[in-house]
Parts: sequence; structure tokens; C-alpha cells
Amino acid sequence: MLRLFALLSLWPLPIAACDLALVLAVDVSGSVDHEEYRIQMDGLAAALNDGIVAEALVDQRAEVTLIQWSGSSRQAQVVPWTGLAQPADVERLARQIVATPRRWRNFSTAIGEALNLAIASFEAVPECRRRVIDVSGDGVSNEGIAPGELRGLLRDAGIVVNALAIETDEADLTAYFFENLIHGEGAFVITANGFEDYPAQIRRKLQRETTRQISANGRP
Repeated sequence: MLRLFALLSLWPLPIAACDLALVLAVDVSGSVDHEEYRIQMDGLAAALNDGIVAEALVDQRAEVTLIQWSGSSRQAQVVPWTGLAQPADVERLARQIVATPRRWRNFSTAIGEALNLAIASFEAVPECRRRVIDVSGDGVSNEGIAPGELRGLLRDAGIVVNALAIETDEADLTAYFFENLIHGEGAFVITANGFEDYPAQIRRKLQRETTRQISANGRP
């Protein structure tokens, strides 16, 4: 019997499965100034460190990556896929996001191109059960492939796209994201009334996303 216990102790423990792969896709187009970029990075880091969000990410053994996007051919995965198995991993990711420099400053808004990169990035985390792209931005897509043209690819890959609309004028970006960007079961749009409202709303969005408290498609 002792020999059996010794053998069992040498048997490798099963690796906890990844339940969530999350792409954070952040707008760094020309409409976003230096201060607004800083608000996004600091607000995103604070939201990840929120107790509800951090606990949910660790519980799901989440993989998270950060994409900065602007005009056509100007999208980059600036923080690689990062596994979150313990709270210290979340804190480390948040610090990395705060320290990430801005890749571009003066270009257009190509949301479809950002989605293309995000879709391709999931190839690196095939073990994750749920795939989510979290897009935040302050303007409609005005360059490159239209976001709606990618719905077939998103459907085939089982990817959900949620959005945070940063409203800065009378364009009703929330309605545009609702009609043209979000995709998949339970997909939703959350509205930030200006960049000053971004930190509170990205926290709210990540709480809703990571804990899967999602209803039918629609606005919050």
C-alpha cells in the first residue's frame, strides 16, 4: 500500500483548463490624445486589479492579451498572451499594461483590421474554452475592412465580441457598435460618457465579461 501511495505521488497532477481567452483591443487612433491614452491604460490596469475581476480571471485560468489598434496595417499585439493562475499574475499583467508605450498617434480608425489580428491571435491559446474580444474605442470604423464583414469568421471560430463605446460627440457610437461590431451569444455594448468615464465603465465591463453575467444580445 505504501508503495502504491509513493507511485501515485509521482503521477503528474492534471493542469487546470483555461476557461477564458480575452483580447483587450484598445483604440490608439488619432482621435485619442496623450492624456486619453494614459486614462485608458491606467483605467484598464485598475479594472484588472478589481477584486471581482481578478478573482474571476484566476478562477477561470484566463489567458489575456493586449492589442493596440489604429488605421489599416497599424495593429499590434503589444502584450503577449499571459496566463493568470494566481492574483500575482493579474497584478503583474496590470503593471505591464501601465508601462506599455503607445505604438501610434496620428492615424485613422480601422476596427475591422483590429478584429482580424485578434481573431488570428487565438491560434496561440487553442486550449481555452471561451474566446472573447473586448473592443474599446471613441469612433466609427473609417478605414479598411468593415467590422460586420468578419462575422462569418467570428462565428466559425466561436468568438464573442463585446464593446465599450467612448462617447465624445453626437455620433451615437453606442448604436454603431451595437449594429456593426458586437457579435455572438450574450454580446453587449457598454457606454462611457467621455474618457473621464472610461475607468468606471471598463471595470463594469470586465466584471460583466469575466463573471459571465450576460443576458441576450443588447445594450446594457
